[in-house]
Amino acid sequence: MSSSPPRSGHEHAVRQLLSGDARHVAPLLLGAVLTHDSPEGTVSVRITEVEAYMGPHDSQHPDPGSHTFRGQTGRNKPMFGPAGHLYVYFTYGMHYCANIVCGPPGVASALLLRGGEIVAGEELARARRPASKSAKDLASGPARLATALGVTTADSGRDALSEPFRLELPVAKARDISTGPRVGVSGAGGSHAYPWRYWLTGDPTVSRYKAAKARPDREDWPPSA
Repeated sequence: MSSSPPRSGHEHAVRQLLSGDARHVAPLLLGAVLTHDSPEGTVSVRITEVEAYMGPHDSQHPDPGSHTFRGQTGRNKPMFGPAGHLYVYFTYGMHYCANIVCGPPGVASALLLRGGEIVAGEELARARRPASKSAKDLASGPARLATALGVTTADSGRDALSEPFRLELPVAKARDISTGPRVGVSGAGGSHAYPWRYWLTGDPTVSRYKAAKARPDREDWPPSA
């Protein structure tokens, strides 16, 4: 018998929601607040933009833009794991990007945290992001968001619903949500056939859309999830 403490009702409810299809969960996560209590201090970000990524080429929902498209590897293994856990990867040799895993165990899917607003710990976020010119730039873009939160690949596979993290869902679903193609994804996965980017319409922390540039065939491509 497990000696782990019982899960709170809130944690169970959040994990149940995240266990659904990432494309259906995405709009419900907009406005949620993700908090990281690190040794340096606490930072919380209100999520304003996400991108959904699905599974391998031989799965029920193949996604040519996903890191899992060619199958499971040591790096993308968390995407096949339990909902509510983090999948963090390193890209371009300099940036970390954070995803929250969705779907049932064994079914690869996740939501890339593309943009957000720092709602607690702004001083620490500014220290981590000294190049940011304003508060709205601190977490506008997936690399900025992960840096502001202090999340690295050491956190990949960790539970975003348990300490030192916590995720609080919005009280009500956002009313004005936009969708469109994902940012910086090459090939078909970045086309309008995959309008799996979701954002709060008009929010100043949403990142600007950029189409993908041609890239060589390498393991860290696509750079999104």
